[in-house]
Amino acid sequence: MSTYNYGNFNGPAGLGDLGRGTIDPYAPASEGLVRLSDGLMEALRAEYPGLVRHGETIRGALMESVEDGGPPNRGRIRSALEAISIGASAGSGSLAFTQQFMHVLGL
Repeated sequence: MSTYNYGNFNGPAGLGDLGRGTIDPYAPASEGLVRLSDGLMEALRAEYPGLVRHGETIRGALMESVEDGGPPNRGRIRSALEAISIGASAGSGSLAFTQQFMHVLGL
């Protein structure tokens, strides 16, 4: 049995090995990511006002990516998401948005 990686064998579905979606870390931020950051900001304002600055960092990195067409600054986004995940309680909307960001960005 070969362990050779055949890459994207499901065509336009975007699925790679074992049915996992492929994530392009060099793609610019999409409109969906910006909307996701809006939801994160709303949740942070309602649940953890002290963590709003981390949400603003994420939103700023995404907006910068949209404006210049380059990839979002994954390092800034990752550190902000980690700070939110440390401060947010289990079961909160803020933590759910944080986990969604980590999944979508492949962090």
